[in-house]
Amino acid sequence: MIDAKSLLERFLGAGAADRGVSAMGAAHERLSQAGVPGGLAGAAAGAGLIALLLGGKAGKVARYGGAAALGALAYRAYQSWQQQKAAAPAALAAEGFAPERLTAADGQPFALALIRTMIAAAKADGHIDAEESRRIFEAVEKSGLGAEEKAFLFRAMNDPADPEALARLAASREQAAELWLAARMAALPDQPAERRFLDELADRLGLDPGLKAALEREAQGAA
Repeated sequence: MIDAKSLLERFLGAGAADRGVSAMGAAHERLSQAGVPGGLAGAAAGAGLIALLLGGKAGKVARYGGAAALGALAYRAYQSWQQQKAAAPAALAAEGFAPERLTAADGQPFALALIRTMIAAAKADGHIDAEESRRIFEAVEKSGLGAEEKAFLFRAMNDPADPEALARLAASREQAAELWLAARMAALPDQPAERRFLDELADRLGLDPGLKAALEREAQGAA
């Protein structure tokens, strides 16, 4: 059985688990104390398996600081969007943004949906050619992961970058926000193919333009 929480942390960067992935409240508090999301930069411990996919983009992803920080950024963007919509926004549960605790719409751990989305976003510009794929597959084979984890990553690598299929994994508006933010982390939005992927994913997820803008601001600040 896949340890989805561990795989997500190894995918995002070694050492994130030691910073308290399940401590959603603590992550959000660190963001608030920092004043700006860039305060997380010093906490990152490495790019992890995603470095194999993103190359030079991996350092940007590493600075987000793991799954807890990803959830905290999405949580803060969601709060900001709610505050813009109404003077008295509805109460928002932080637990809805703790990816290691959640189940996606397909019944699988939500952490796996995040990995699939980041891989798809990384592939959206078509930069992974046959030789790069071979090197990635060899590295994953030597990574020390279990057979199920490696099989999952290989399937995700081979799957087409399909925004509609990825959007169907979101079981809530909160999950939709976090999926889009994960894709934004793994993409270079100034590249036309990647921007098209992000825009189509947002459309398929049904993201409100204001929420998408809030997520974009958090991504830009954290990068």
